[in-house]
Amino acid sequence: MKRVGTVASRELRSLFVSPVAYVVLTLFAVLGGFFFLSTVLSFNEYLIQLQQFQVFDELAKLNLNDHVIAPFLSTMSVVLLFLIPGVTMSLFAAEKANGTDELLLTSPLTIWDIVLGKFLAGAGFVAILVALVGLFPLLLFLYGDPEVGKTAAGLIGLLLVGITYVAIGAFASSVTRSQIIAFVLAFVILLVVWMLSFLADLGAAGGAVGASGALGGTLRWISSADHFENLVKGLIDTADLAYFGVMVGSFLLMTKAAVESVRWR
Repeated sequence: MKRVGTVASRELRSLFVSPVAYVVLTLFAVLGGFFFLSTVLSFNEYLIQLQQFQVFDELAKLNLNDHVIAPFLSTMSVVLLFLIPGVTMSLFAAEKANGTDELLLTSPLTIWDIVLGKFLAGAGFVAILVALVGLFPLLLFLYGDPEVGKTAAGLIGLLLVGITYVAIGAFASSVTRSQIIAFVLAFVILLVVWMLSFLADLGAAGGAVGASGALGGTLRWISSADHFENLVKGLIDTADLAYFGVMVGSFLLMTKAAVESVRWR
Protein backbone atom coordinates (compact mmCIF):
# COMPACT_ATOMS: atom_id res chain seq x y z
CA MET A 1 0.00 0.00 0.00
CA LYS A 2 2.96 2.31 0.61
CA ARG A 3 4.00 2.01 -3.04
CA VAL A 4 0.41 2.63 -4.16
CA GLY A 5 0.36 5.81 -2.07
CA THR A 6 3.65 6.91 -3.61
CA VAL A 7 2.30 6.47 -7.14
CA ALA A 8 -0.94 8.26 -6.19
CA SER A 9 0.83 11.26 -4.63
CA ARG A 10 3.21 11.50 -7.61
CA GLU A 11 0.32 11.38 -10.08
CA LEU A 12 -1.73 13.93 -8.12
CA ARG A 13 1.23 16.32 -7.96
CA SER A 14 1.83 15.98 -11.69
CA LEU A 15 -1.84 16.68 -12.30
CA PHE A 16 -1.63 19.98 -10.43
CA VAL A 17 1.60 20.89 -12.23
CA SER A 18 -0.33 20.93 -15.50
CA PRO A 19 -3.04 23.54 -16.19
CA VAL A 20 -5.66 20.79 -16.64
CA ALA A 21 -6.44 20.52 -12.92
CA TYR A 22 -6.92 24.27 -12.50
CA VAL A 23 -9.04 24.56 -15.64
CA VAL A 24 -11.28 21.71 -14.48
CA LEU A 25 -11.57 23.10 -10.93
CA THR A 26 -12.36 26.61 -12.18
CA LEU A 27 -14.86 25.41 -14.75
CA PHE A 28 -16.51 23.09 -12.24
CA ALA A 29 -16.81 25.87 -9.65
CA VAL A 30 -18.23 28.36 -12.16
CA LEU A 31 -20.73 25.87 -13.56
CA GLY A 32 -21.63 24.76 -10.03
CA GLY A 33 -22.36 28.34 -8.99
CA PHE A 34 -24.39 28.99 -12.13
CA PHE A 35 -26.53 25.86 -11.86
CA PHE A 36 -27.01 26.27 -8.10
CA LEU A 37 -28.17 29.86 -8.48
CA SER A 38 -30.47 28.89 -11.37
CA THR A 39 -32.00 26.08 -9.31
CA VAL A 40 -32.55 28.33 -6.29
CA LEU A 41 -34.12 31.09 -8.42
CA SER A 42 -36.40 28.57 -10.16
CA PHE A 43 -37.49 27.18 -6.80
CA ASN A 44 -38.17 30.67 -5.47
CA GLU A 45 -40.22 31.57 -8.56
CA TYR A 46 -42.24 28.36 -8.23
CA LEU A 47 -42.79 29.12 -4.55
CA ILE A 48 -44.11 32.60 -5.35
CA GLN A 49 -46.49 31.20 -7.98
CA LEU A 50 -47.93 28.68 -5.54
CA GLN A 51 -48.41 31.41 -2.94
CA GLN A 52 -50.17 33.64 -5.47
CA PHE A 53 -52.57 30.86 -6.43
CA GLN A 54 -52.87 29.82 -2.77
CA VAL A 55 -52.09 26.19 -3.48
CA PHE A 56 -51.36 25.44 0.16
CA ASP A 57 -51.39 21.64 -0.19
CA GLU A 58 -48.58 21.79 -2.72
CA LEU A 59 -46.71 24.36 -0.63
CA ALA A 60 -46.73 21.99 2.33
CA LYS A 61 -45.00 19.33 0.21
CA LEU A 62 -42.13 21.56 -0.90
CA ASN A 63 -38.68 20.95 0.55
CA LEU A 64 -35.16 22.06 -0.29
CA ASN A 65 -33.78 18.55 -0.82
CA ASP A 66 -36.22 17.44 -3.51
CA HIS A 67 -36.57 20.76 -5.30
CA VAL A 68 -33.12 22.34 -5.01
CA ILE A 69 -30.36 19.99 -3.85
CA ALA A 70 -31.44 16.88 -5.82
CA PRO A 71 -31.76 18.68 -9.19
CA PHE A 72 -28.49 20.52 -8.55
CA LEU A 73 -26.56 17.32 -7.77
CA SER A 74 -28.08 15.58 -10.79
CA THR A 75 -26.91 18.42 -13.01
CA MET A 76 -23.40 18.32 -11.53
CA SER A 77 -23.21 14.57 -12.17
CA VAL A 78 -23.75 15.35 -15.86
CA VAL A 79 -21.02 18.01 -15.69
CA LEU A 80 -18.65 15.34 -14.33
CA LEU A 81 -19.46 13.30 -17.42
CA PHE A 82 -17.71 15.95 -19.52
CA LEU A 83 -14.87 16.88 -17.15
CA ILE A 84 -13.60 13.54 -15.81
CA PRO A 85 -12.26 12.38 -19.22
CA GLY A 86 -10.10 15.50 -19.23
CA VAL A 87 -8.63 14.51 -15.88
CA THR A 88 -8.03 10.84 -16.70
CA MET A 89 -6.88 11.09 -20.30
CA SER A 90 -3.22 11.49 -19.30
CA LEU A 91 -3.05 8.78 -16.62
CA PHE A 92 -1.52 6.15 -18.91
CA ALA A 93 -1.56 7.73 -22.38
CA ALA A 94 0.93 10.42 -21.35
CA GLU A 95 3.35 7.77 -20.05
CA LYS A 96 3.22 6.01 -23.43
CA ALA A 97 3.56 9.23 -25.41
CA ASN A 98 6.57 10.33 -23.35
CA GLY A 99 8.17 6.87 -23.44
CA THR A 100 8.23 6.59 -19.64
CA ASP A 101 5.85 3.63 -19.55
CA GLU A 102 8.68 1.11 -20.06
CA LEU A 103 10.66 2.66 -17.21
CA LEU A 104 7.58 2.43 -15.00
CA LEU A 105 6.91 -1.19 -15.92
CA THR A 106 10.50 -2.24 -15.25
CA SER A 107 10.53 -0.59 -11.82
CA PRO A 108 9.95 -2.59 -8.60
CA LEU A 109 6.30 -1.53 -8.78
CA THR A 110 3.73 -4.18 -9.64
CA ILE A 111 1.03 -3.58 -12.24
CA TRP A 112 -1.54 -3.27 -9.48
CA ASP A 113 0.62 -0.66 -7.71
CA ILE A 114 0.61 1.44 -10.86
CA VAL A 115 -3.07 0.99 -11.69
CA LEU A 116 -4.36 1.54 -8.16
CA GLY A 117 -1.99 4.46 -7.58
CA LYS A 118 -3.14 6.30 -10.68
CA PHE A 119 -6.77 5.45 -9.95
CA LEU A 120 -6.51 6.78 -6.37
CA ALA A 121 -4.98 10.00 -7.69
CA GLY A 122 -8.01 10.48 -9.94
CA ALA A 123 -10.36 9.53 -7.10
CA GLY A 124 -8.64 12.06 -4.83
CA PHE A 125 -9.20 14.78 -7.41
CA VAL A 126 -12.87 13.81 -7.65
CA ALA A 127 -13.12 14.08 -3.85
CA ILE A 128 -11.90 17.68 -4.16
CA LEU A 129 -14.57 18.38 -6.78
CA VAL A 130 -17.32 16.87 -4.62
CA ALA A 131 -16.12 18.89 -1.61
CA LEU A 132 -16.39 21.97 -3.80
CA VAL A 133 -19.95 21.03 -4.74
CA GLY A 134 -20.79 20.44 -1.07
CA LEU A 135 -20.15 24.10 -0.30
CA PHE A 136 -23.25 25.14 -2.26
CA PRO A 137 -25.84 23.05 -0.32
CA LEU A 138 -24.05 24.22 2.85
CA LEU A 139 -25.38 27.70 2.12
CA LEU A 140 -28.93 26.35 2.34
CA PHE A 141 -28.30 25.19 5.91
CA LEU A 142 -27.58 28.80 6.85
CA TYR A 143 -30.93 30.04 5.57
CA GLY A 144 -33.14 26.93 5.48
CA ASP A 145 -33.59 23.46 6.91
CA PRO A 146 -32.65 20.76 4.38
CA GLU A 147 -32.24 17.18 5.62
CA VAL A 148 -28.68 16.40 6.62
CA GLY A 149 -28.91 12.66 5.87
CA LYS A 150 -30.47 13.15 2.46
CA THR A 151 -27.91 15.78 1.50
CA ALA A 152 -25.02 13.57 2.66
CA ALA A 153 -26.40 10.60 0.70
CA GLY A 154 -26.58 12.75 -2.44
CA LEU A 155 -22.97 13.91 -2.04
CA ILE A 156 -21.86 10.30 -1.44
CA GLY A 157 -23.70 9.34 -4.63
CA LEU A 158 -21.89 12.09 -6.56
CA LEU A 159 -18.56 10.89 -5.15
CA LEU A 160 -19.27 7.28 -6.13
CA VAL A 161 -20.33 8.31 -9.63
CA GLY A 162 -17.17 10.38 -10.03
CA ILE A 163 -14.94 7.53 -8.82
CA THR A 164 -16.66 5.16 -11.25
CA TYR A 165 -16.03 7.64 -14.06
CA VAL A 166 -12.35 7.76 -13.07
CA ALA A 167 -12.08 3.96 -13.35
CA ILE A 168 -13.65 4.09 -16.81
CA GLY A 169 -11.39 6.99 -17.83
CA ALA A 170 -8.32 5.12 -16.59
CA PHE A 171 -9.24 2.16 -18.78
CA ALA A 172 -9.70 4.42 -21.82
CA SER A 173 -6.29 5.99 -21.17
CA SER A 174 -4.62 2.58 -20.82
CA VAL A 175 -5.54 1.37 -24.32
CA THR A 176 -4.05 4.25 -26.31
CA ARG A 177 -1.05 6.57 -26.38
CA SER A 178 -3.10 9.54 -27.61
CA GLN A 179 -4.65 11.69 -24.91
CA ILE A 180 -7.25 13.00 -27.36
CA ILE A 181 -8.38 9.47 -28.23
CA ALA A 182 -8.40 8.60 -24.52
CA PHE A 183 -10.65 11.61 -23.84
CA VAL A 184 -13.08 10.77 -26.65
CA LEU A 185 -13.19 7.06 -25.78
CA ALA A 186 -13.80 7.76 -22.09
CA PHE A 187 -16.53 10.27 -22.90
CA VAL A 188 -18.29 7.87 -25.27
CA ILE A 189 -18.23 5.03 -22.72
CA LEU A 190 -19.47 7.33 -19.95
CA LEU A 191 -22.23 8.69 -22.15
CA VAL A 192 -23.39 5.18 -23.07
CA VAL A 193 -23.30 4.01 -19.44
CA TRP A 194 -25.27 7.08 -18.35
CA MET A 195 -27.90 6.81 -21.12
CA LEU A 196 -28.70 3.09 -20.91
CA SER A 197 -31.58 3.58 -18.48
CA PHE A 198 -33.12 6.20 -20.81
CA LEU A 199 -32.78 3.80 -23.73
CA ALA A 200 -34.52 1.12 -21.66
CA ASP A 201 -37.36 3.55 -20.88
CA LEU A 202 -37.69 4.49 -24.56
CA GLY A 203 -37.74 0.82 -25.52
CA ALA A 204 -40.44 0.08 -22.96
CA ALA A 205 -42.52 3.04 -24.17
CA GLY A 206 -42.12 1.91 -27.77
CA GLY A 207 -43.06 -1.66 -26.98
CA ALA A 208 -39.66 -3.12 -27.83
CA VAL A 209 -39.36 -6.82 -27.14
CA GLY A 210 -37.86 -7.45 -23.73
CA ALA A 211 -37.34 -3.75 -23.03
CA SER A 212 -39.46 -3.90 -19.90
CA GLY A 213 -38.24 -7.38 -18.93
CA ALA A 214 -34.80 -8.91 -18.55
CA LEU A 215 -33.12 -6.73 -21.19
CA GLY A 216 -34.58 -3.52 -19.79
CA GLY A 217 -33.60 -4.54 -16.26
CA THR A 218 -30.05 -5.29 -17.39
CA LEU A 219 -29.72 -1.95 -19.17
CA ARG A 220 -31.01 -0.09 -16.12
CA TRP A 221 -28.61 -1.96 -13.84
CA ILE A 222 -25.59 -1.11 -16.01
CA SER A 223 -26.63 2.54 -16.22
CA SER A 224 -25.22 4.81 -13.53
CA ALA A 225 -28.21 7.18 -13.66
CA ASP A 226 -30.74 5.11 -11.68
CA HIS A 227 -28.26 4.11 -8.97
CA PHE A 228 -27.21 7.72 -8.51
CA GLU A 229 -30.80 8.96 -8.39
CA ASN A 230 -31.60 6.50 -5.60
CA LEU A 231 -28.77 7.93 -3.49
CA VAL A 232 -29.85 11.50 -4.23
CA LYS A 233 -33.29 10.57 -2.90
CA GLY A 234 -31.62 9.45 0.32
CA LEU A 235 -32.04 5.72 -0.39
CA ILE A 236 -28.74 4.06 0.50
CA ASP A 237 -29.21 0.51 -0.78
CA THR A 238 -26.51 -2.16 -0.74
CA ALA A 239 -27.50 -3.05 -4.32
CA ASP A 240 -26.56 0.46 -5.48
CA LEU A 241 -23.31 0.43 -3.51
CA ALA A 242 -22.51 -3.00 -4.97
CA TYR A 243 -23.08 -1.61 -8.47
CA PHE A 244 -20.42 1.05 -8.04
CA GLY A 245 -18.04 -1.51 -6.53
CA VAL A 246 -18.57 -3.91 -9.44
CA MET A 247 -18.13 -1.18 -12.05
CA VAL A 248 -14.95 0.18 -10.49
CA GLY A 249 -13.50 -3.31 -9.97
CA SER A 250 -14.35 -4.43 -13.51
CA PHE A 251 -12.77 -1.43 -15.23
CA LEU A 252 -9.69 -1.58 -13.00
CA LEU A 253 -9.25 -5.24 -13.96
CA MET A 254 -9.50 -4.32 -17.64
CA THR A 255 -7.06 -1.45 -17.08
CA LYS A 256 -4.60 -3.83 -15.42
CA ALA A 257 -4.91 -6.26 -18.34
CA ALA A 258 -4.35 -3.45 -20.86
CA VAL A 259 -1.25 -2.18 -19.06
CA GLU A 260 0.11 -5.70 -18.59
CA SER A 261 -0.36 -6.52 -22.28
CA VAL A 262 2.45 -4.08 -23.12
CA ARG A 263 4.95 -6.56 -21.71
CA TRP A 264 3.87 -9.19 -24.22
CA ARG A 265 4.17 -7.04 -27.33
